[in-house]
Amino acid sequence: MGNIVVGEVVFFSVVIPTYNRKPILEKCLRAIENQKLTNGNLETTGNTCIEGYEVVLVDDGSTDGTLEWLETHKSEFPHVRTFPQDHKGPAAARNLGVEKALGDTIIFIDSDLVVTENFLQAHADALAKGKEKLASDRIFTYGEVINTCNFDNPTSESYKITDFSAAFFATGNVAIAKHWLEAAGLFDTSFQLYGWEDLELGVRLKKLGLKLIKCPEAVGFHWHPPFNLEQIPRLIEKEIQRGRMGVLFYQKHPTWEVRMMIQMTWIHRLLWGILSFNGFLNERTMAPFLQWLIRRGKPQLALEIARIFLNWYNVQGVYEAWAGTRD
Repeated sequence: MGNIVVGEVVFFSVVIPTYNRKPILEKCLRAIENQKLTNGNLETTGNTCIEGYEVVLVDDGSTDGTLEWLETHKSEFPHVRTFPQDHKGPAAARNLGVEKALGDTIIFIDSDLVVTENFLQAHADALAKGKEKLASDRIFTYGEVINTCNFDNPTSESYKITDFSAAFFATGNVAIAKHWLEAAGLFDTSFQLYGWEDLELGVRLKKLGLKLIKCPEAVGFHWHPPFNLEQIPRLIEKEIQRGRMGVLFYQKHPTWEVRMMIQMTWIHRLLWGILSFNGFLNERTMAPFLQWLIRRGKPQLALEIARIFLNWYNVQGVYEAWAGTRD
């Protein structure tokens, strides 16, 4: 690609898969509708002009009345186009969203992400500046994701060290040219359980020579319910699923880098084995301490501590799945 200067005009398609997330989805969609875009002279402002944008919402078989609610409130969301599908998972939902997208640039966010009012403009400016710097459009931008359990005012949360992500390509907050997604082959729908479908696509994008451009100005607040002990069985199941999908990831890309990502190394086995005292620190033995933290108003800290045994379940899930491929 040739040199592309700052000041170009773009049209965004914001692709959002959703499944039974109606309460937080409403906040997500209202934030996208409430964007402030640059309309001034491009030569004097140095900003990228966003010609327009749409929200491509793919409902992945929700049973909580999401589609009915959207139909009732459609006048409040003029940018939203909705596409239903049977429950096939986020990979298939995102692929359908890309297929239906009218824009030449895709932004992926999750339906539990609430963005700031300059979100689209920040991605647009970062993409244009990255293209100018590298004299190529082999780039994508990755915004900042801040985790919060504050439903009433999610954007009030401050950045925490636990919000750091070293992922190359993650669909929580990313903008990329549609043609590069198509060139890479879109998301692999064989990832039908929890985890890794976006990072696996990232490996293929990296092989095409795409570069990551960090865009901390494009902030999204990832909401999740406050941690409680009732969530633990579901979280354990997700870690086991993530282990199984991690092995699928490795089978497709058998490299040391992927082994590190999915925690299928002796380092991770030793680390989480030591930290969990070989599984002695688990959901049963740690429950009283976690409940004490929750009662003291520290559910996020309790969750971070629970990750000791959750990661141990993940590592065990990886090795059990890997042993299954050897049979």
